[in-house]
Amino acid sequence: MDSSQPLVTAVIPFYNCQYVNQAIESILSQTYKNIEIILVNDGSTKYNDLITPYLSKIFYIEQKNMGVASALNQGIKNANGDFLVWLSSDDLFDEKKIETQLCFMLENKSIISFTNFNIIDENNRITKFNVGRNFTNNLEILQTIRNHNPINGCTVMMSKNLVKAIGYFNESLKYAQDYDYWIRAALHFPVHYLKMTLTNYRVHNEMGSILHNKDQMKEFYKVREKYRLAIDNLIVKKKNGAETDV
Repeated sequence: MDSSQPLVTAVIPFYNCQYVNQAIESILSQTYKNIEIILVNDGSTKYNDLITPYLSKIFYIEQKNMGVASALNQGIKNANGDFLVWLSSDDLFDEKKIETQLCFMLENKSIISFTNFNIIDENNRITKFNVGRNFTNNLEILQTIRNHNPINGCTVMMSKNLVKAIGYFNESLKYAQDYDYWIRAALHFPVHYLKMTLTNYRVHNEMGSILHNKDQMKEFYKVREKYRLAIDNLIVKKKNGAETDV
């Protein structure tokens, strides 16, 4: 892929994760080659040695432990790409993820899109296929996001223009920063759904959503209530205007 193609920035937030080298490899193995990788070490005290072999191939940032939202924001602020993707350090991209989704984004003049995903275990075995819900239009996405988060963050690709329009992830949120961001995006732009499975989401005992489930849910409900009225108003508006773009 030559440099006349859009540059895509892949941001990897990293904190004490034994799978980080596999995450990096899954980006280096992409069929689309005009990619920069920004890895943000969020004060990690373990597994830092797994990054060392890749330092010449990535842009590496270290910061004290400030959480996922802060690490993502650091990556985004240093990104040169026209488009951004986020890969958690324990997850994996399909080798055609960036090429396929970028093509979809360009064809649809999309600001933000997401896809389906598989669940994998500690040994990279797929335990559940296509676990996300499929959507046929933007209204369905809005109606769903009103009640829960249907978007796996590592399936998202977004234009840098989205960041210019709505800003960065909310660093006061430790667990629901992604849900908050997708809602803010959806209130400004159509969120597009690509019906393909291009990400493998790892479920394991050390993941934050298992270790901190109670706090995560409390924060999720707070975010949901904050935007409930705004989403309701947008749903009514779209129904009246019969806007059903995917």
